[in-house]
Amino acid sequence: MASDPSEHRPPESIEDEVESHTPAPTPSRERSSRAKSSLGFNIANTLSYDYTASIECLASPQKPQYNGGVIQNPELNEGLKGWSTFGDAKIEHRTLGNNKFIVANSRVHPHDSVSQNLNLEKNKIYTFSAWIQVSKGRIPVSAVFKTQTGQILAGSIFAESSCWSMLKGGFTVDASGSAQLYFESNNTSVDIWVDSISLQPFTEKQWMSHQDQAIEKTRKTKVRIQAVDSQGKPLSNAKISIKLKKASFPFGCAINKNILYNNAYQNWFTSRFTVTVFEDEMKWYSTEPSQGKVDYSVPDAMLQFAKKNNVLVRGHNVFWDDPKYQQGWINSLSPTDLSKATTDRINSIMSRYRGEVIGWDVVNENLHFNFFESKLGQNASAVFYNLAQKIDGTSTLFLNEYNTIENARDGDSTPAKYLQKLRDIKAFPGNGNLKLGIGLESHFSSAAPNLAYMRASIDTLAATNFPIWLTEVDVQRGPYQAQYLEQILREAHSHPKVAGIVIWSAWKPQGCYRMCLTDNNFKNLPTGNVVDELLAGRIAIKSSAGRTDGNGFFEASLSHGLYSVKIHHPSAKNSSLVQKLNVVSSTGADNQTLLMRFAA
Repeated sequence: MASDPSEHRPPESIEDEVESHTPAPTPSRERSSRAKSSLGFNIANTLSYDYTASIECLASPQKPQYNGGVIQNPELNEGLKGWSTFGDAKIEHRTLGNNKFIVANSRVHPHDSVSQNLNLEKNKIYTFSAWIQVSKGRIPVSAVFKTQTGQILAGSIFAESSCWSMLKGGFTVDASGSAQLYFESNNTSVDIWVDSISLQPFTEKQWMSHQDQAIEKTRKTKVRIQAVDSQGKPLSNAKISIKLKKASFPFGCAINKNILYNNAYQNWFTSRFTVTVFEDEMKWYSTEPSQGKVDYSVPDAMLQFAKKNNVLVRGHNVFWDDPKYQQGWINSLSPTDLSKATTDRINSIMSRYRGEVIGWDVVNENLHFNFFESKLGQNASAVFYNLAQKIDGTSTLFLNEYNTIENARDGDSTPAKYLQKLRDIKAFPGNGNLKLGIGLESHFSSAAPNLAYMRASIDTLAATNFPIWLTEVDVQRGPYQAQYLEQILREAHSHPKVAGIVIWSAWKPQGCYRMCLTDNNFKNLPTGNVVDELLAGRIAIKSSAGRTDGNGFFEASLSHGLYSVKIHHPSAKNSSLVQKLNVVSSTGADNQTLLMRFAA
């Protein structure tokens, strides 16, 4: 992503015009909800969220999630009860083996399909799923809710003939009222088959409790420490303090070359973050603005700064498929010369930084753009990934795209389109064992984020078992910028399958790309306060303290990371003892107990 504010993005009005958005909750209400959920009130009675999704086309659909939720007759076991025609389609109930389902045929318009009337509630968060099949081909199908204020797109899928595909999505509404669920496909020659439909509402409090539960389960481990004396006898009432040295979860922020010359910027950055990405300095137009004149002096210096401060670096990027960001000399090359130039580029940068970066954005935004494909053929991206694995087979190779989780209305980068691109790259000869990763840029608009769609989209992508990173998180300037940033970061960090987060807020005196975290004196802006509060309260809790019980035990739930544990007891031979403690993810149990014995 370029730092240039004029960089191409879909108009903000697309999302604002078509989708409904829940207004921002008042800060006091949100704080109250968070306080209750973090203390565990009512969590036992909360319906758990189902993070599962299927990306396989199956012979039979799976059972509906949440037993269908508020959908009537979700498995079509009661004929057409609750279902009706939408538009000009004809509908029928069918049975195939033990499976019953509904079919919309004789379609004339894209929206002609099956429908169910529902009542939606303001401030509820809805998660949706359904299993879809079409009568022929491989066709995009969407689930849509028609409300009193417009149409809400819940999600999309590529549906196939002869097997069932799971569509998973979600949405919120800005007003209570009646709605009609229907399915849509621009290909009117196909019949649409539907089964195992589910619509489950959650309150905001329930949604945040899912986040809290997921963090406790996947980001923390219950640690049990016992203090004993030199004879092995428990030391009760021993004072224990636990201090975090380094958090395990990769949470970072982009930087640019300004950090090399500004001590205040360096201090602010290194006191917070464990991972970074260079805003522009590794990009081809920065390292080779003129053909043959390659200069890595700036990214070299930035990499040394990161290494000195134990900060991991993502390689961003090898190629950018947007024609707007190609050097002039690139545009003038013949296909043969361009092929040689791209081979030289990938060999040059990846060989230079092999082993120095934790992952590569090999091709940036190749769902929205196709500069290299238009010049070198439709397999250009696949060829680049093939070369990349040969040069650096140990690093994760990412696709990096925007609007896959931000905007359901962007048809170019839906989860289904993202998955198809991954399949195309892996299908290229020699690419079957690529070490792929999923990069989600996460450039959100100034409208309220659709957290239900965001979560469902990550669920779907997570079914690949590839690591998922949010790589360029920011929020367009607006009255709720900081609040929406908090919601997005909480959602991302709590998702069990998100492996890292990087914020796109590299500092420049003239302003950041879209969102700064500090002013020019490196005093936090409201967005910076959000980051610090998240670090202190959820990602990198700095300390825990207390006293051992009668059996010498002390228990704490700690975020994964490296800690220093200090025990003090006046009656022990050595009154104080310090030991390192590496808290890691538990395996085989929700919360694995780690027993540490200190012979004081």
